[in-house]
Amino acid sequence: MSILLQINTVCNSGSTGRIAEEIANLVIQKGWKSYIAYGRGKRPSTSITYHIGRDQDLFINAFAARLFDNDGFVRRKPTEQLVEYIKEIKPDIIHFHNLHGYYLNLDVLFKYLIASRTPVIWTLHDCWSFTGHCTHFDFINCTRWMTGCYSCPEKHSYPKSLLLDRSLENYAHKKELISQLNILRIVTPSSWLANLVRDSFLKIFPVAVINNGVNLKQFYPRSTGELLQRYRLGNRKVVLGVASIWNERKGLKYLVGLIDYLPVDAYQIIIIGVTKAQKKRLPPEIIGIERTESIDELVQFYSLADVYVNPTLEDNFPTTNLEALACGTPVVTFKTGGSAEVIGKEHPCGAIVDVKSVPALADAVKLITTKDIAILKKMCIERANKYYNASERFKEYLNIYDDILCK
Repeated sequence: MSILLQINTVCNSGSTGRIAEEIANLVIQKGWKSYIAYGRGKRPSTSITYHIGRDQDLFINAFAARLFDNDGFVRRKPTEQLVEYIKEIKPDIIHFHNLHGYYLNLDVLFKYLIASRTPVIWTLHDCWSFTGHCTHFDFINCTRWMTGCYSCPEKHSYPKSLLLDRSLENYAHKKELISQLNILRIVTPSSWLANLVRDSFLKIFPVAVINNGVNLKQFYPRSTGELLQRYRLGNRKVVLGVASIWNERKGLKYLVGLIDYLPVDAYQIIIIGVTKAQKKRLPPEIIGIERTESIDELVQFYSLADVYVNPTLEDNFPTTNLEALACGTPVVTFKTGGSAEVIGKEHPCGAIVDVKSVPALADAVKLITTKDIAILKKMCIERANKYYNASERFKEYLNIYDDILCK
């Protein structure tokens, strides 16, 4: 029996957690044994799960990173315990997802894997693996990651550092360690990120693009009568935005800015994922909803929306775009990162507009809401079924696993 171990910040929670879970389900169906090691945020899983460290370890790692800019290089013991667990379960393949998030010591993990030569696949959901600090840099036009990070302009962004800037040291240390790993494939969900990888120190490894997918048994059009009544929406068109964290890069201010361009008697903006503080600052005409872990409720909101607006300034291949399409909702997004790739070159299932242009977002929303809703919904669902069915997309990982095991 082949054994797969996936390592991610969260377990079956959020987009990366759900992706790892979908992959796990496929290998289990194939007769493999599946393990997921995670740092926090666990929901029920079909895999055997391993929680790395304790809550106090997470706190200490996060506190140290806030002061010393050393996420991934703080407490050793939890990762030493993980290594002992890896020795015990003897995985045939280790599949990395997000390794940032204050839960791992890369020195400990990578040095063991370098010595053991365990085959590694790494799915990149952001750019952290090849920078000295940040997860994203394109939206501030930083190119230091190409030759060596220093004086990081994103020092105060996640993983936020309040004191030191160790981007130069972090970059050199990551490059030294990662370059020695037995990485048999770097996987990116978008062509945009794949091109960045080919310009980074990760270019020594083979790169493959596997688009993210969604579970179409969960994400499909639902009845929305209860939500229509709850929020007294009447005949207004619903403009939806969803994010797990609405930070500057996610473009919250551009979504909120639509209030100045869309008539409030004809449109209702709903934003999911805001904090309590953000919710208080929203204009009264906008409905703000804090993050929900209920998939059913999220699907109802996607189904309710006439347009899904993703104003991200940089993203890899947002699963929220895919979830919206699967529920029959067209997507409007900026021409940036991998977000625009989801819609397709012909733009039949939404619109791609100039970055940071709120008037362009508003024009696209107005145009889409004048089209035949039934036809548009049908086209969105067909695109999701054709290109973003998780069980089909993630079978490509099984092909990579088989190639590795056959060598």
